[in-house]
Amino acid sequence: MNKKTLVMGASLKANRYSNIAINRLVSHQHEVLAYGLRAGNVSGVTIDTELKPYSEIDTVTLYLNPQRQVEYYDYIISLKPERVIFNPGTENPEFYKLLDAANIESEVACTLVLLSTNQY
Repeated sequence: MNKKTLVMGASLKANRYSNIAINRLVSHQHEVLAYGLRAGNVSGVTIDTELKPYSEIDTVTLYLNPQRQVEYYDYIISLKPERVIFNPGTENPEFYKLLDAANIESEVACTLVLLSTNQY
């Protein structure tokens, strides 16, 4: 099942987990969108540097530390994703509460592990 996924905190650096996640999501045939500080392309996915009003997002996977997430709370909630994945190092109880109030599932997990174990 294709889950349209937005990678927040996308990086052009091949050794970054967000970059690896984009590659793996693409290889698992998920539609991938990406937002990061630097524009570029990873596995055919354009990294946007401006927030866009994406629609029908199933999953937002975070690669931003909790302090950096604050400025994106309203934006992510406005996308109305089914879930937000908090990858290792992004755990944020304050944001979990906001997502819960908006009826959006929060999942503390690793996107790469979920993909490799067919639990994505």
